[in-house]
Amino acid sequence: MTAAVAPPDAPPTEVAAPEPTPAGKPVPYWAGLLLSVVAGAALLLSFPSYSVWWLAPFGVAAAALAVHRRRPRTGALFGFITGVVFFAPLLSWTSTHVGPWPWLLLVGLQAAYFALQGLALAVVSPVVDRWRWSWPLIIGVLWVGQEALRGRTPFGGFPWGRLAFSQADAPTLRLAALGGAPLVTFVVAVTGGLLLLAVTRAFSRLLAAPPTTVDVSADPLGSGWIRDDGRIFDQDSTQNPDPAPIPAATPEPARLGKPKRWLVAASLALGAAALTVIGYAVPLSTPDGPTVTVAIVQGNVPRMGLDFNAQRRAVLDNHVTATEQLAADVAAGKQAKPDLVIWPENSSDIDPLRNADAADAIDRAARAIGVPILVGSVLNGQQEGQVYNVGLVWESGQGVTARYTKQHPVPFAEYMPLRKWIEPIAKIVTDKAGLLRSDFQPGSASGVLTMGPATVGDVICFEIAYDGLVRDTVTDGAGLLVVQTNNATFNVDEARQQLAMVRLRAVEHGRESLMSSTVGISGFVDASGDVHQSTGFFTRDVQVRQLHEGTGTTLATRLAYWPELVLSVIAIAVLAGAVVVRRRSRG
Repeated sequence: MTAAVAPPDAPPTEVAAPEPTPAGKPVPYWAGLLLSVVAGAALLLSFPSYSVWWLAPFGVAAAALAVHRRRPRTGALFGFITGVVFFAPLLSWTSTHVGPWPWLLLVGLQAAYFALQGLALAVVSPVVDRWRWSWPLIIGVLWVGQEALRGRTPFGGFPWGRLAFSQADAPTLRLAALGGAPLVTFVVAVTGGLLLLAVTRAFSRLLAAPPTTVDVSADPLGSGWIRDDGRIFDQDSTQNPDPAPIPAATPEPARLGKPKRWLVAASLALGAAALTVIGYAVPLSTPDGPTVTVAIVQGNVPRMGLDFNAQRRAVLDNHVTATEQLAADVAAGKQAKPDLVIWPENSSDIDPLRNADAADAIDRAARAIGVPILVGSVLNGQQEGQVYNVGLVWESGQGVTARYTKQHPVPFAEYMPLRKWIEPIAKIVTDKAGLLRSDFQPGSASGVLTMGPATVGDVICFEIAYDGLVRDTVTDGAGLLVVQTNNATFNVDEARQQLAMVRLRAVEHGRESLMSSTVGISGFVDASGDVHQSTGFFTRDVQVRQLHEGTGTTLATRLAYWPELVLSVIAIAVLAGAVVVRRRSRG
């Protein structure tokens, strides 16, 4: 038998093809570039010292709009630009005494994580275009995931600049009591996503599908490539520099009428506002433990700068003198007698366990005030080049009765990672690299210390930015949070940013807290995040206040790392799903 052959003029057999999803164009390239800059500026202004906290969601929205429907590499570029505009001024205090190169390297590293976030937001564009309602949630989980990664890598991470730390004056701060900093970041980012949805609904042409082309991106939901200018080309003609656009396979969906469109937009904006103020509905923990009177001694330094260590005897004497003056004021009835006294980090950079003069000076102050003093000190290790950043509980006649060793020394500031390879490069980059001759060794236990009638959780300097280090002090029994810090090598912006973190931690764990600095800002923070009796910068001061110890735990303390873990896993799942959609579409 002979097989039947279709006549040559017969029409080709039709093959069913998946209906492409009209997605539309990204905003023009120049607009995406401008939005990236605006996003970084808005994020910066939401942080101390500006503290315009409500700009943070707008920064999130602008960053997401800039990269939507972009190629991944363009999304990464725009994200990097946002990161540089944000981090360069935010971290400018790192260049105060070491020059520009370490600062620029740190800014570039942090901006690289924003580049990854921009890439991720570009990759998930097809998912967002199919399920537009998911856009705010996707933005939220990706932002939490970015912060989780940035806070852990490399060398233990650097969580400075988390969205949550911009919300010290906002109602969203109270959400920290439910899910810590990750929940606050998530809500701020989702709020930005709702604002973005509102804008794109109100101005439907902003991301509208072009009337004569199907928007099937190169990462696509269809079978074509889309450039950043929105023109669509057949995959087989990618080598042609200017092929003709592909005709639309399906008509553009009918748009909502203008009144209805604006009603939807207004509802979304109202939802964003409601999400912002929902924190007012969160009940905060009120510490119900014993009352203790705490004194902060801010001794000040003779001059600012990296030669702080050269002044170490003068700094120690400043804190001894200020404490003796406090004792005289107590004896004269001018000041309430404290139950404990807090000195800042580096208040005795002379090792009092090896230097008798330093030990005698501290003991003289302890005898004068008659209560335990928490002394920030640097101790020499058994091996040459090893030192420890510690908080020592010093009692008159007894010396050290308890100690906490900083668990997270700062890389390139307190120790040199991979010294053999990095030190030669560091010496080329900055002439200050030679100052880091010793490596601070990490401690292994939380900073829970008994001081007279109180149990305090000691956290040293940048450790306040790390969720787990602070939480461990509370779960191990601390009734008060104490942050010892030395801002003498930075400026007031760094101190304000650090105090904002203390405020979040106080709410997160329901603990009254304080920050004690060599030069300022020092002050007390209640469990609702309000600051009391804050000191000036680069001044000597002593503040005394009654604090209530906390005994219970908040939901955030009990949930520990789970909110961040769950949100980060969702972010990974969304990214994986978007990659699968892209690959199947190409196939």
